[in-house]
Amino acid sequence: MKKVLITLLLLGGISTLSHAQTRIPPNVQKLLQKNTCLACHNPDKKLVGPAYKEVMQKKKYKAEEIVELIYKPNPKNWPGYPPMAPMAQVPKNEAMIIAKWIASLK
Repeated sequence: MKKVLITLLLLGGISTLSHAQTRIPPNVQKLLQKNTCLACHNPDKKLVGPAYKEVMQKKKYKAEEIVELIYKPNPKNWPGYPPMAPMAQVPKNEAMIIAKWIASLK
């Protein structure tokens, strides 16, 4: 019984490690919340829009391209997702900070 319990705990720990969530730097977290990005996006999993990691795995955007897409989304790039609204209210410097972080994800 003791061996079974230890085995289950080890497997659970390994499973948890493999599903670790991406750490968002505090300054980026603040901007993502302020600009309502997290209402539709998550670093690791699909919400309304694609996960930030999925964006980088699929398209390999440069930070400048991500900024352009924040202001002028291109729905044809992401079939199967609802079109993103243009986020003209996001200040350019904040969009670039967010975009650089997204571009850094693997």
